[in-house]
Amino acid sequence: MTITLIIQIIISIFLIVLVTLQSSTSSLGSGFSSVTQSGFHTKRGPEKILYLATVISAVIFVAVSILNILSYR
Repeated sequence: MTITLIIQIIISIFLIVLVTLQSSTSSLGSGFSSVTQSGFHTKRGPEKILYLATVISAVIFVAVSILNILSYR
């Protein structure tokens, strides 16, 4: 039980860092181009990798959370 709890804490810290980095890159890019203001924006390069890492870590976090809930029963 404690191993999954430690894994959940590590993943949550990693997820917080990823979301913080993602929000800072989107605000930085909007000042340089009008493409992001129109609503049509394609993620490329590091932005796409950061987005996919955020989604994958969120799915892993939810799975570990459910595993923790089931292990306490």
